[in-house]
Amino acid sequence: MSDERSSGDHHKSWLSRLTQALSGEPQSREDLAELIQSAGERGLLDPDALRIIEATLQVSERQVREIMIPRAQMVAVRANMETRELLSVLVESAHSRFPVLDADNSDEVIGIICAKDLLKLLRDPRNDGFDLKDYLRKAFFVPESTHLDRLLKEFRSKRNHMAIVVNEYGGIAGLVTMEDALEQIVGEIDDEHDLENDEDVLIHEISPGEFTVKAITPIAEFNEHFHTSFSNDDFDTIGGIIMNAFEHMPERDENIVVGAWKFTVLAADSRAIRLLKVEKKN
Repeated sequence: MSDERSSGDHHKSWLSRLTQALSGEPQSREDLAELIQSAGERGLLDPDALRIIEATLQVSERQVREIMIPRAQMVAVRANMETRELLSVLVESAHSRFPVLDADNSDEVIGIICAKDLLKLLRDPRNDGFDLKDYLRKAFFVPESTHLDRLLKEFRSKRNHMAIVVNEYGGIAGLVTMEDALEQIVGEIDDEHDLENDEDVLIHEISPGEFTVKAITPIAEFNEHFHTSFSNDDFDTIGGIIMNAFEHMPERDENIVVGAWKFTVLAADSRAIRLLKVEKKN
């Protein structure tokens, strides 16, 4: 009988063991954090469980502004985009949801579109009867000071997966997704697209002699990889040099030759170049 009890104790769930460890009734969040850490050190919690519990406690202290995608880095579409241009943005970004900006005011989000709602357009990208406004879903707005635990509750209650973040003046500060919030608890959630576009991978060879290069690539790193000698006296990134060479805000597919290299803009917004294709000049 005693052996059975011993076996039962050994197989208690980590939650039961945690409850036992917390029987001292912590009086503050700090006390609770210390008890949880102690439980981990004593082997009552495995490392993953310990990390998730600690992260859950911290969620209520963090604000949306800390994890949001800033306005300048948002991938958005305009209400008056032509079908081909819209599909190009959807395919290249591989996102599932997009803020829709007013045709005349880029600081006004009029709704959200889901890529899956537009799949039928792939059959006929010349669809003249298409009106983006017919596919709009209501945008969900949150202040940038919102705490993450509150954000998760709002996502659940409103059944939304994306929120537009606004500043104290009502202007667009950025956006945040449910995935962004959940990653603060469970850690980075990578999908195939994330792996292909790893933030640490700035230069990627797509075919012999052709590369995609993120515009934020430091000039020194670009020079080292391509054996070039671009100066970093005036600019920090290769995007800065190429923007200066264009002397205007380039659009997608525009290209320019600088030195012995041809640079083609693969992605850009109204403020900056995001991604370049780099190849040797013919």
